[in-house]
Amino acid sequence: MASSVISSSPFLCKSSQPKKDLGFPSFPKSSQISVHRCQTRSISRKIVSVMAPQRSSSTTGSVKTGMTMTEKILAKAAEKSHVVPGDNIWVNVDVLMTHDVCGPGAFGIFKREFGEKAKVWDPEKIVVIPDHYIFTTDKRANRNVDIMREHCREQNIKYFYDITDLGDFRANPDYKGVCHVALAQEGHCRPGEVLLGTDSHTCTAGAFGQFATGIGNTDAGFVLGTGKILLKVPPTMRFILDGEMPSYLQAKDLILQIIGEISVAGATYKTMEFSGTTIESLTMEERMTLCNMVVEAGGKNGVIPPDATTFNYVENRTSVPFEPVYSDGNASFVADYRFDVSKLEPVVAKPHSPDNRALARECKDVKIDRVYIGSCTGGKTEDFMAAAKLFHAAGKQVKVPTFLVPATQKVWMDVYALPVPGAGGKTCAQIFEEAGCDTPTSPSCGACLGGPADTYARLNEPQVCVSTTNRNFPGRMGHKEGQIYLASPYTAAASALTGHVTDPREFLQ
Repeated sequence: MASSVISSSPFLCKSSQPKKDLGFPSFPKSSQISVHRCQTRSISRKIVSVMAPQRSSSTTGSVKTGMTMTEKILAKAAEKSHVVPGDNIWVNVDVLMTHDVCGPGAFGIFKREFGEKAKVWDPEKIVVIPDHYIFTTDKRANRNVDIMREHCREQNIKYFYDITDLGDFRANPDYKGVCHVALAQEGHCRPGEVLLGTDSHTCTAGAFGQFATGIGNTDAGFVLGTGKILLKVPPTMRFILDGEMPSYLQAKDLILQIIGEISVAGATYKTMEFSGTTIESLTMEERMTLCNMVVEAGGKNGVIPPDATTFNYVENRTSVPFEPVYSDGNASFVADYRFDVSKLEPVVAKPHSPDNRALARECKDVKIDRVYIGSCTGGKTEDFMAAAKLFHAAGKQVKVPTFLVPATQKVWMDVYALPVPGAGGKTCAQIFEEAGCDTPTSPSCGACLGGPADTYARLNEPQVCVSTTNRNFPGRMGHKEGQIYLASPYTAAASALTGHVTDPREFLQ
C-alpha cells in the first residue's frame, strides 16, 4: 500500500512493531498495526508506521499556532484574524452554485423565508447549472429546468447556463453540462475563495486551493438571501504523496487507494489536504479528480495548495483577482498520511462501497456486462484522452457495450477535435469508433446517479459495470441489484477490451 501515517488522534495507538517500508503488491489478511477506535472496537489497517504527533508547542497569552489552508480561508471569509477547528463562524460566501435537482427547492425555501418579492444577495455570485436530469422525457425532470429558468429571469441571475432544445445540445450555446467541471471551465473556481454548492461533489473545486463543499437546500436558501453561512471549522488531515507517478496510474487510483486506507467514514467532517511531489506533478483535471471524491471518505472538503499549474488554468479563464493561501509551517494536522506513489498499483472499488478496495489484477475473474466512462469524476477531457490512448495502444475492439458521456459541451468538442498524443493525429472520437464504443453522447451527469428510466446508459437490469464514476452503492446507477466497480479511465478501457475487470498494464506496458 506504500503508505504511512503520523497521527495525533486520541483514537489511534502506537504500534510496538518496527517501521517498514510498505511497497506491497497486494493486501494480505494480516495487519501490521491495530487501529483502535471508540471504546473496544478495532479495525485492521496496514500502515508502515505510526509516529509521535507533530504539533506545535503549547501556546500561552497572545501566541497562536499556525493555521491550515482551510482555516485561513475561513478566517478571512469570517473577517477574523484566527480560527481553530471547532469554531462556529459566520462565513461570507464568494460563489453559490445550484443545479436542476436542488435549485427549485433552494429558491422555494428562499422565497418562503425572505418573501415572494425578495431579491437574492448578489445575482452575479450565483451560478445555476442544469446538468442532472436533462436529456429525458420525464416531465417532472423537465419542469425542474423550467422552474430554474423562471427564478433566474426573475432574479436577473447572470450565470445561468440554460438549455431549451433537448433534441440537440449543440443548439444551446449557453448549456455547459456537469456543474463541477463547468464551474472550473467557466472561471468560477479561484484560489482562496469560498464556494458552496447544492451537490456533495462541490468539493471538486478544492483542487484550486479554495474552500468548497456541498450544502443542503435549506442552507442554500439562506445563502441566497444573505450571502452568509454558519460553518464549523473542520480539523485537517494531511495526505502527502511523493514519488514519480507510474504511467499506468491516474488520480482515480490515488483517491481510491486513500479511501480504502481510511474508510468511507475516515475523514468525517474533516479537511483532506493533499501535498507532495506527486500532487505537484498532476494536471488541474487530475487534481479535480482527487478532490472530487473526498466526500466519499466523509470529508467536509478537499484542498490542494495552488501553484503555477493552478494560476495558469485560472488566469486563462477569469480576470477576477484572487488571493492564494497556504498552510503555515506550524499548522496543526490531526493526522499525516504518507504514500510512495511509485509503489502503487491500479485499484478498483468493488461493490457496494467506495472503500471496498482491491487491486485491479486481483479481480481479473470478474466478468462484466458494460463499461461507463463519464461523470464529474471521470468524464473530463483528460479522462477520455486516457481511455483513447489505451484503446489505440491495444488496437482491439471492446467486448462489452462501452458508454461515453462527456461531462460538458467543451469536453464533447475536445473528444471530436483534439488529437490524441502518439495516435498519428487521430481524435478520441475516431479511436472510440474504431474500438467499437458507443458514440459519445450529450454532455450531462448521465447515468452516474441513475436518473429517470430513459437516461442514457442507465443500469435498468442487474448488470455488472466498470465505471469511472464516484459511487457504487446499491441502486446508484439504476437497478438496485446492479454491481458497480469504480475504476480509473485506464482500467475502465482495459476492462472493456477483455470483458473482465482488467489491470491496464496488460495494454500499457
